[in-house]
Amino acid sequence: MKKQPRRPATSTLDRVPRRFSAPGLPLVLLLFVGSGTAALIYEILWFQLLQLVVGSSAVSLGILLGTFMGGMCLGSLLLPRLISTRHHPLRVYGWLELGIGAIGILVLSLIPLIGGLYTAWGGYGLQGFLLRGAFAAVCLLPPTLLMGATLPAVARWVETTPAGVAWIGFFYGGNIAGAVVGCLLAGFYLLRVYDVAIATYVAAAVNTAVAAISFALAAATTRPAETVAASVPAESDTREPVASQPASVIYVVIALSGFCALAAEVLWTRQLGLLLGGSVYTFSIILAVFLIGLGIGSAGGSVLAKTMADPGLALGWCQILVAAAIAWTAYLLAESLPYWPIAPSISSIWFTFHLDLTRALLALFPATVLWGASFPLALAAAAQKQDPGRLVGRVYAANTAGAIMGALATSLLLVAWIGSQHAQQLLMALAAIAALLLLVPRAAAAATARLRFAVLLLAAGGLTLTLIATVPPVSPWLVAYGRFAPGWVGIGDIVYVGEGVHSSVAVSRTPDGGLKYHAAGKVQASSEPQDMGLQRMLGHLTTLLPDNPRSVLIIGYGAGVTTGAVAIDPRVERVTIAEIEPLVPEVVSRYFSEFNENVASNPRVHVRIDDGRHYLLTTDEKFDAVTTDLVDPWVKGTAALFTKEFFEEVKQRLNPGGVVTIFVQLYETSPEAVKSEVATFFDVFPNSAIFGNTREGRGYDMVLIGQVEPLRIDLDEMVRRLSSPEYARVKESLGSIGIASAPELLATYAGRPSDLSEWLRQATITHDSDLRLQYLAGMGMNMFQNEKIYAELLAYRRFPEDLFVGSEERMQALWEAGGGAKVESR
Repeated sequence: MKKQPRRPATSTLDRVPRRFSAPGLPLVLLLFVGSGTAALIYEILWFQLLQLVVGSSAVSLGILLGTFMGGMCLGSLLLPRLISTRHHPLRVYGWLELGIGAIGILVLSLIPLIGGLYTAWGGYGLQGFLLRGAFAAVCLLPPTLLMGATLPAVARWVETTPAGVAWIGFFYGGNIAGAVVGCLLAGFYLLRVYDVAIATYVAAAVNTAVAAISFALAAATTRPAETVAASVPAESDTREPVASQPASVIYVVIALSGFCALAAEVLWTRQLGLLLGGSVYTFSIILAVFLIGLGIGSAGGSVLAKTMADPGLALGWCQILVAAAIAWTAYLLAESLPYWPIAPSISSIWFTFHLDLTRALLALFPATVLWGASFPLALAAAAQKQDPGRLVGRVYAANTAGAIMGALATSLLLVAWIGSQHAQQLLMALAAIAALLLLVPRAAAAATARLRFAVLLLAAGGLTLTLIATVPPVSPWLVAYGRFAPGWVGIGDIVYVGEGVHSSVAVSRTPDGGLKYHAAGKVQASSEPQDMGLQRMLGHLTTLLPDNPRSVLIIGYGAGVTTGAVAIDPRVERVTIAEIEPLVPEVVSRYFSEFNENVASNPRVHVRIDDGRHYLLTTDEKFDAVTTDLVDPWVKGTAALFTKEFFEEVKQRLNPGGVVTIFVQLYETSPEAVKSEVATFFDVFPNSAIFGNTREGRGYDMVLIGQVEPLRIDLDEMVRRLSSPEYARVKESLGSIGIASAPELLATYAGRPSDLSEWLRQATITHDSDLRLQYLAGMGMNMFQNEKIYAELLAYRRFPEDLFVGSEERMQALWEAGGGAKVESR
């Protein structure tokens, strides 16, 4: 190769910022850290806000994710085509950041405005899906197009040489490092302490600061990058390029890498959510760890891209190692981590978070580092003398397009069709195929070491096939008991495990023959006395108190026991269940029919597969009663069914005289979370009351019941109903949980708003704009203070004379059943 001429020591180029190298490029790297911080804050906020409108079902989440990442993909492709290279790269970058910040603030007002239109027209089937997609596109495409364009814009500040491409990899890694900061900042501080508005302003302020520094740097550099690049000898471009295959192969490989990365993230987030507890903090930790690995890998890959003669070779072997890393993670999540002898309830929640971070790093780090390294290696392998913006745009778009397909295919299809075990095996196979696309041509071209290369490749292929065959299935104990699995292994039998589109469920049988229904990694319902008491009390209060409960909406199927209690009321004509997981009705009908009055075959019961909030927002139907049978409020997404705005919507869906009942758990939560649930409900339904479900006389969980009109409970009328022949099944159902009469049922009364004002004095009202409950409850998910919480509440209990009405004899029976708390008749 012809040697490059030496540059005179006093060249005028010394006074020209050459590709803004040291110290300029490190400063640009810091700008990308800020850009990534703002981007992840926005992503978390927008997904939280949009799910309140389009729902949190797998389909809705898939539409949101596809739109978000699709916008970034399009942005990376369009910028090099729409923006001329004559424009200063840093100035373009600054304007992009300003645009992101401005649109981020606009989206705050746009989502509620367009959300109202969506809920007016939204529905199901193809029309509903198209409307969700249109809504997501209007809100997400403008800012994500700009986000996707930032890396190609700044890439024009470097050359497409190994050294220049390495800097692009560092920019990408810096962006990911900022994303880690944004993820943790939003998940652990901004949304826990403030709300989405404050978090948005913080992100917009970061965008503005990044833009201001970019403009300042652009002003300090007087010549465009293309002019500087043309006049500066390319010192790093001294190696012969390896032209083993066209760049299109690199695009296919990096697309497969993106597919595997996002598909694995979906799979592993589900399993780690079971292991660590599916709170907002858990998902922030998992996402942060995933991003940390990508960022470190990107930095390492950038160094390799700068020093290796054939980065495509490194990219190929990287994919072989990815297959091995997937096997490592699959083994840890199925065979190791679920059985570590850890008792979360005996440690501080913050120490638990430290442990969660350690376990997530141990499981995810190897694979994420390799995926992070793949991007700069692909850039270097595809690099030619071309516009750097086009190079980065194409590689980034290919990686993002693969990621979109991987995330959607896994969340909507693969898990439900073939399960996590086979899905991970498929990803390993795809990683191996990506490796072969790069390594086989190189093995054929290795004239001096062809045999050695071929043997090494065959050995790697054999090892990959062996690892694929040994991927274990998901641990049944993990699905059933989640973070408490070590203490339950071997106690009873897991008789069913299923992975659905939205969640994994299990059914277990205790040594004495009892059945438990598991979802979100914990027992959500069972045939045990304390759970049967709550489930049947919830159902019967829902239908016994209204004057005419013809139509009832139940949010959440559970084990179907609550639905069964509702459906056997002779006045009920139609029961609608909104259940988010399609797998649940089938499983429940198979195992719990004897406990839920065989609701699956009841012609009055109709199941709608949708999340409860979305169904309520998009239906035109009104109901005489609405009740909820939900998973814990610390489970991410559940808090959306405890906000003031949701309760206001429930109020609008009630017919005159209708009631709403909700289940409030006292275990695995904090006093602050319980008070928030109660205070928010009371704020919307001041005419309400609490009824308690106890276990051996001590607090276990509660039922809140509210009505728009003044709440009056006619004891005589309830006694008359339960004494009539048509209510024989209802009376029998109550008797099975130890409640022999109407006075005994109503004696579980525990309080009402006027009596509990002091207890609720500092309670937090949960709004859509903050979903504060999920943060409060997440801090207490390992606590068992149910007895203490209920005892404190009961200290304020008084049987009010204007709530219960009836004859003197019946009121006396209520007084005696309530432990002697006097009730005066009217």
